[in-house]
Amino acid sequence: MTETPWTAHEPLLAAAREAAGATYSPYSEFPVGAALLTADGEVVHGCNVENISYGLTNCAERSALFSAISQGCPPRSFTAMAIYAPKVELISPCGACRQVLLELMAPDCRIVCQGSDPAQTRVWTLEQLLPGAFNAF
Repeated sequence: MTETPWTAHEPLLAAAREAAGATYSPYSEFPVGAALLTADGEVVHGCNVENISYGLTNCAERSALFSAISQGCPPRSFTAMAIYAPKVELISPCGACRQVLLELMAPDCRIVCQGSDPAQTRVWTLEQLLPGAFNAF
């Protein structure tokens, strides 16, 4: 098998695929799972949770981050996040999630995104996802 940039993140991607199974997405039927790697090697799952009033929906990425912080993990201590969505070839975080990722993740962390086509998997830095970002740090 040819080595790819995301091969090292396969266990985290597997956790994101598992997290996608817990999604509550009856309106969009668009499941998304996220797996956040903490500084101590723990993995925190997140999934999208919808509401009939779409503005009240929470994305998988923010669900994972908010859960980790509520469990006592310090902001900006996370080292990587994997995001998985089975109904598109490649997923990437929405704009709101990109801003939250920038605020709560370590500046050098990797965001690994995968959809239904593993060949399309991408590994991004926060700078690549949100260049010229508004940042207080």
